Amino acid sequence: MALTRSSLLSDLVRLGIRPGGVVMVHASVRSIGPVTGGVNVVLQALLDAVGPTGTLAAYLDFEPFYEDDDTAEVPVFDKRIAHAARDHGILHETIRTWPGALRSDHPDAGVAAIGPLAAWITAEHPFHYGYGPGTPFAKILQANAQVLLLGAPLDTITLLHYAEHEARIPGKRIRRYRRLMPTPQGPQWTDFEEFDTADPVNSELPIDVFARIAADFLTTGQASAGEVGAASSYLFPAPELVRFGVDWLERYFAPPPR
Repeated sequence: MALTRSSLLSDLVRLGIRPGGVVMVHASVRSIGPVTGGVNVVLQALLDAVGPTGTLAAYLDFEPFYEDDDTAEVPVFDKRIAHAARDHGILHETIRTWPGALRSDHPDAGVAAIGPLAAWITAEHPFHYGYGPGTPFAKILQANAQVLLLGAPLDTITLLHYAEHEARIPGKRIRRYRRLMPTPQGPQWTDFEEFDTADPVNSELPIDVFARIAADFLTTGQASAGEVGAASSYLFPAPELVRFGVDWLERYFAPPPR
C-alpha cells in the first residue's frame, strides 16, 4: 500500500519534529517507499510537521564544473537556476524550487529554506569559510534546530562541517578556488577560501568521521530514531550534536593521559 501525506506526517510527529521549529533535512526519498503523489507529498508532509510557523532547510551544492574545463565555457553561477547536486537526492532540488523557497548566495555551501525564518537563514552567506560563523549553518544552530535524516546515511550531516570549523585541531586542510559569480558589473571570477570539505578536514581523521560522530551521539540518548514510511530515520538536536562533534574532534587529537 502506498504511503500518504497524513501517514508520513504521523511518522514525522512520532519521531519528534517540533511544530514551529527549524528542521534541516537530508533525505533518500527512494528509501521511504512508494508515496501517493511522490516527492512533492513528502515535502508537503515535512511542511505540515513544522507547521506554518516552522522553517524547513536543506543543504545545496550545485552541479560542478571541472578544473580542466575551458574557462571561457564555464557558466556563471546563477542561484535561480542552479540545480542541487544530483547526489544529494531529489528532495533537496524539490525544496529549492518550491514556491516561496529562498537560497543563499554561496554556490558550494548553499542552503535553501522555506518558512518564516528562510530570509534570515539564507541572507548574507559569506564566500569565505561558508560553513562557519555568520553562515546559514550558524543561524540554524542559533535557531535551536533539529537535523532530520530521512533514510539518509549518518555521514550526510552537513552541519558537522561547522564542528570541523570550530574544533581546535591541528592541520586543517584549506582549499582556495574561484567561481564565476554574478555582480552588478556582470560576471566576475570570485575567490573563495574554505576548510576543505571534500574529505575529513585533517588527513589523520577516519574517512567516515561524520558517521562515527553521529553514531556515538546516538548512544547518548539525545536523538530519536524510528521509521518514516520504510526509511530508517533519525532526528538530532542540532546544537547538542555540533557541541558533541567539536568535543569528539578535539578529543581525537588530545594527547593520551600519562
